[in-house]
Amino acid sequence: MSQKKAILLVSFGTSYLESKAKTIDRIFTDVTEHFPDYAIYEAWTSKMILNILRKRDNLSIPSVEEAMETIVADGVQKLTVQPTHLINGLENDIMIHTILERAMDSIEVTFCDPLLTTTEDHRKVLNCLMAEYKTLSHEEALVLMGHGTTHHANSVYAALDYMLKDLEHPNIFLGTVEAYPSFQTLLRQIQKTSVKRIHLLPFMLTAGDHANKDMAGNQKDSWKSQFEAAGYPVICHIKGLGEYEGIRNIYLEHLQKGLLH
Repeated sequence: MSQKKAILLVSFGTSYLESKAKTIDRIFTDVTEHFPDYAIYEAWTSKMILNILRKRDNLSIPSVEEAMETIVADGVQKLTVQPTHLINGLENDIMIHTILERAMDSIEVTFCDPLLTTTEDHRKVLNCLMAEYKTLSHEEALVLMGHGTTHHANSVYAALDYMLKDLEHPNIFLGTVEAYPSFQTLLRQIQKTSVKRIHLLPFMLTAGDHANKDMAGNQKDSWKSQFEAAGYPVICHIKGLGEYEGIRNIYLEHLQKGLLH
């Protein structure tokens, strides 16, 4: 059957199937339920993860290139693309280029915003998380681990950390694994406070390798181990952002706005 209007959900992906079910699959289900008049497609951008799933689990998820081949073959005329990316970074830039390169002239393509695009997005995301962890005492800190990127969009992480303080959450900190603010930046800030215990939470869509290894792993360079070495007891929360209904609703809002384009 030829579908004339469609939605394409694009994610980086994860090799952790349990996290996939709680995050990316939930977003797909939400979109299917809220927009029943559209054909829903999905694609992942990480070729490495796609290869792992094919070899390890015999699970085939289309790449962006493969999804576009199907969309063109199905006769889609109006395509709305909703990335589940957090920021307007490198993965998002490449995704847009790949889709435009493969879209036929007959396809009208609209790109919706990643999660953290506007200042209001930032506030909504942080307020969603703060509502979940509002019972922390003044002697506890919540430390959010973001990914980080060499792309100029990395500045969003420092802006979010600043906004947390502006929203009167002095004991909540946001850093990155691969960029700025770094672990050492956060440690220096926390050591200036009266904090005696650390809660660690991934600031990523899924709770995959970074959450389970770089954040909560037992190796010496994990954030958990480094905080413990600095004298802080640590509690790890292995929960991706896609598991929070409030976060998923922001994606739905972005998609709804794009469909009105």
